[in-house]
Amino acid sequence: MLNVYEQVSRNKFKSTLIIILFIIFISVAAYAIAYAFNLGDGFLLLAVAFSLFSSFASYFWGDKMVLALNHAQPATREDFFDFYTVTENLAMADQLPLPKLYVIDTPAMNAFATGRDPQHAVVVATTGLLGKLNRTELEGVIGHELSHVKNYDIRLMMIVSLLIGTLSILTNLAFRAQWFGGNRRNREEGSGGGILILLGLILAIFAPIIAQLIQLAISRQREYLADASGVKLTRQPQGLINALIKISDDPNIMAQASTATASLYISNPFHGQKLANLFSTHPPIEDRIRALQAML
Repeated sequence: MLNVYEQVSRNKFKSTLIIILFIIFISVAAYAIAYAFNLGDGFLLLAVAFSLFSSFASYFWGDKMVLALNHAQPATREDFFDFYTVTENLAMADQLPLPKLYVIDTPAMNAFATGRDPQHAVVVATTGLLGKLNRTELEGVIGHELSHVKNYDIRLMMIVSLLIGTLSILTNLAFRAQWFGGNRRNREEGSGGGILILLGLILAIFAPIIAQLIQLAISRQREYLADASGVKLTRQPQGLINALIKISDDPNIMAQASTATASLYISNPFHGQKLANLFSTHPPIEDRIRALQAML
């Protein structure tokens, strides 16, 4: 049984390992595809440029877009006293600037954090969550979200999206170039070149799918890390456990949620939908609860 410090350390190691393997995979896939389809450096630079532009916009204006998509409104201290003071106390304890606080008017129970760094962080909670959790449970949820902020998870997932976007654009360019008369290399270029061409052809088909699965693994691992880091902050695993149980038992589905923002939430906003659960960015709540119970 691991204590909270060991859980945090283990989750950081797993996250780092997955990220390193992901970067290696994307690099190999991009090179092999470019080689197999005889794409010049210009195609690769074009893919990176397109992906960088979208990531740049997401980096600086992503939080505003997310708030608008979810119809979030600013939360005042007077109207949401517990939400405000819990966040204020935990941010102070974790030596973080107080994030901006927003609420989403829905009976569904959920919360998320966004923002490119602790100085531009936003924490959002639904009115359903604020109305159904006691203060200790709310501390567990806010501790989890502040951990995402402190661990720079939003920035990390932006980098992951940048890499996936580059690979996706490069793959599309490769197939378009081939369709419009591009000169794909033939395999008679020595055994090493032939293997690389074959690898490039295979990766052009399967790499985007593999990359998405690795992205899910990274996201799920960061959820475990945020759980452990949140408990390290609040010192109360039971608070987060009880909150996750209530959230998982909540029958309400968030009408405001979309696949573009689902990964941000503390719990999959489409819970109960089998296909959504299969490709969820979140680990099963039962597994998260078991990990938290091991810290008691």
